Amino acid sequence: MPGPEAAPAAAPMAAAPAAAPMAAAPAAKRPRGRTALLVVAAAVLGIAGGTAVGYDIQAGRAPTPPPALSQPDLAYPAKTLPPGEAPDPLPASQDRRVRTDGDLRKLIVDRPAGWSDDNSVPGLGDGWLRPDVYARSFEEEGSMYEFFLESDIRRIASAAWKRGQYRTAEINLVQFGSSTFPGAQEFAEAQLRYMPGTEIGAGNSGDAIKGSGNGRYYLYEVDRKPGYLPSYQARATVYRGDIVADIHVYDTVPISKKDIRMLAERQLERL
Repeated sequence: MPGPEAAPAAAPMAAAPAAAPMAAAPAAKRPRGRTALLVVAAAVLGIAGGTAVGYDIQAGRAPTPPPALSQPDLAYPAKTLPPGEAPDPLPASQDRRVRTDGDLRKLIVDRPAGWSDDNSVPGLGDGWLRPDVYARSFEEEGSMYEFFLESDIRRIASAAWKRGQYRTAEINLVQFGSSTFPGAQEFAEAQLRYMPGTEIGAGNSGDAIKGSGNGRYYLYEVDRKPGYLPSYQARATVYRGDIVADIHVYDTVPISKKDIRMLAERQLERL
């Protein structure tokens, strides 16, 4: 182990410097965190005390009455308009409620040229179709009928036409009660959801009905069974407000997209 280094040689004697003031002794360190704990404890006590005092003051005050539910000053207009200045009511052509609350059968699109009424459709007599009869046209008729009742179905206007020997068409306007406005939307969207399927749907995504924003039309895959003529089908579904238009076309020969598209677009214009 190396020894200590030699002390440096003594410097020449010089005058002794004046005595320097004695340095202050370092103070003892306060344990860390103690001040913070004291501050936090004081803050908590202050908040609790302030809250208690606030509750006591509030409890001693008289309750503030709520604003009146009826405030005539908020009525609009403030004064009744004089005769002759009140706006005229909307004409029936622009007032949708007048149109849809009237005879719903009159909103069915006009029968195309070359077609005639098909009186062979069961349950369709004077242009009205009972919900239970309409529900029978669906795969799950019991569930569909239950849905109609729960969704406050109002009425169904229907028309059936035929052309030639085998082509037929059915137009159904399904109206739901105004108290359950989503009924029409829910019904239409449920139909559109299963249509791309192959089991009971058309097996394709269909095409959008121009100008509808929510409707589509479809051509089904041909249904062939031994001993029967081939069966072709097309369908269009669209809704406006509380009314769903459900349109079907059947034939033993192919149905063009144009046929179902034009029928759907014309019906949409009526709605």
